[in-house]
Amino acid sequence: MKRCLITAGASGIGRAMAEGFDAAGFEVWVTDVDATALAACPDHWHAERANAADEADMRAVFAQLDGLDVLCANAGIAGPTALVEDVALDDWRACVSVNLEGAFLAAKYAAPLMKKARSGSIVVTSSTAGLFGYPNRAPYAAAKWGMIGLMKTLAMELGPFGIRANAICPGAVEGPRMEGVLAREAAAKGMTRDQVYDGYAVGTSMRSFVEARDIANMAVFLGSDAARLVSGQVIAVDGHTENPDPKV
Repeated sequence: MKRCLITAGASGIGRAMAEGFDAAGFEVWVTDVDATALAACPDHWHAERANAADEADMRAVFAQLDGLDVLCANAGIAGPTALVEDVALDDWRACVSVNLEGAFLAAKYAAPLMKKARSGSIVVTSSTAGLFGYPNRAPYAAAKWGMIGLMKTLAMELGPFGIRANAICPGAVEGPRMEGVLAREAAAKGMTRDQVYDGYAVGTSMRSFVEARDIANMAVFLGSDAARLVSGQVIAVDGHTENPDPKV
């Protein structure tokens, strides 16, 4: 049975990914910092409490694996919503640490397992913020751009071993995390939550938010043999973002 490990896999996009790979017949491993969400995972999943940005935690998780077919480096936080001059350095570092360093650590420990098998797929969850400059979200955008550079380098380094690497760039995803972003942006811009929500939707060709399952479906495809020659790619699942600065 093929194995998939998803960081931040107990809720949100990560949980949808885990469910997708489970349905595709994979043995599923998830890590998360949320003990309550981990306890709600199905009993047949391997659910481990681990901080994706903590090297000791990640080393301990990967030490339990004797093989890995798919890694979904999915851990991330939204970071502060503020003009760059108002962003505290500690908040910048926290955002970059979880998003970018978390992806780096997962790849660092997945690579030897995949090299041994001379096959594998690494899927990095970036963002449409990794494709555009993003007002009031400097730490998040910088981290997500960095993740794309990391992914492309992984594709080049690991390709000779039969290992692929790709990045998914979700747009605005329905759910609790996005609700927090909407609330903070509304406060920062003097708008209502609904005005900001509508601004995100209007900023896409398809006039819609996306759902976690849309991201999961792409991850499962990238982890499958159907995508055997897809590597080094940045794939947006966002309804086509036209406007990276939502406004009405």
